[in-house]
Amino acid sequence: MKKILLGLGLSLVVTGSAFAGQAAVNTGCGLGTMLWENKADSSILFQSFQATTNGSSGAQTFGISSGTSNCQKPSKFAKSEKLIHFVEANMDSLAQDIAMGRGESLDTFAEMLGIEPGETASFNAKLQANFGKIFTSENIVLAEVIDNTVDVINN
Repeated sequence: MKKILLGLGLSLVVTGSAFAGQAAVNTGCGLGTMLWENKADSSILFQSFQATTNGSSGAQTFGISSGTSNCQKPSKFAKSEKLIHFVEANMDSLAQDIAMGRGESLDTFAEMLGIEPGETASFNAKLQANFGKIFTSENIVLAEVIDNTVDVINN
């Protein structure tokens, strides 16, 4: 039995050429990716360690949100927790302001998104013209409002 387990363990560690270059694809980014960077491509066992560390340490989530640990921050990532809280607390007034193309909550929203003061009027008009693309349903959640707004701004 020990020989079977040893053989299985050895084959997991040395099974390499078939999996070369696959570690990052298979396990993603994070602390585990950084720790076993040079060993994981040639080993299922190390890829398992890498994936487990990425998933259990919280480093992968942090890396994605911060752009660290060999992770890339998504283009739709909300830059500020304050922005999330603002949209959550002001969803109704923000919808009304976007529909009108002006208002205090819309001005604050623009500022939190990093819109330059000289571009606020065109930002407001663009959001107003694309209201249906931002608020796509009555049951929309705040993350969708932010993501949809970013899509409208970038198109």
